[in-house]
Amino acid sequence: MDYTEILKKVDHTLLKQDASIEDIKKLCDEAIEYKTASVCIPPSFVSRARKYVQDKIKICTVIGFPNGYNTTNSKCFETYQAIEDGADEIDMVINIGWVKDRHYADILDEIKKVRHFCKGKILKVIIETCLLTDEEKIRMCEIVSNSGADYIKTSTGFAKGGATFDDIILFKKHISNNLKIKAAGGISTLDDAIKFISLGADRLGSSKIISLVKSAM
Repeated sequence: MDYTEILKKVDHTLLKQDASIEDIKKLCDEAIEYKTASVCIPPSFVSRARKYVQDKIKICTVIGFPNGYNTTNSKCFETYQAIEDGADEIDMVINIGWVKDRHYADILDEIKKVRHFCKGKILKVIIETCLLTDEEKIRMCEIVSNSGADYIKTSTGFAKGGATFDDIILFKKHISNNLKIKAAGGISTLDDAIKFISLGADRLGSSKIISLVKSAM
């Protein structure tokens, strides 16, 4: 697979707690140079990043991140603010506790409410696969498929594990309504990136792929 085919599926990501505006600008410069799908950055940087990149790269940000147990109202306000600040894409974390308690209607309702505040922008729903059983993952595939979201995403990268090949295979079997897949967390080689794409991932969340491509060129 050509490197450009990988890069155009990458959300070039920097979500470390100690990220500075200079780090974010460097991330944006790399994303523009290598033509990635977007940059994925913390909400507090969206406004400044939008002014910096103008319309040269799409900006993705995270909502209810990384734990997902924020209230629905706070997630909706975060989303509203992010869109107002110039975000093109929203990656929200579901309430994992609600999955464990089988509050499936609440999860669906929350995603739909966040969807409303996206104002037509892309919404990706992070289900944190490393904390779920296969049965729970399948149920989340069904819920996210029926929520109006654009993507189901494996992981935040801040829990005990990230994307696995088995998760992408499971997603592919159980999603519907043209829902797409984003694999994120722990993608550390180009071979892994290629395999995730071949299994059905439409996006990859990674902080490493551009550096891997640089090393391979």
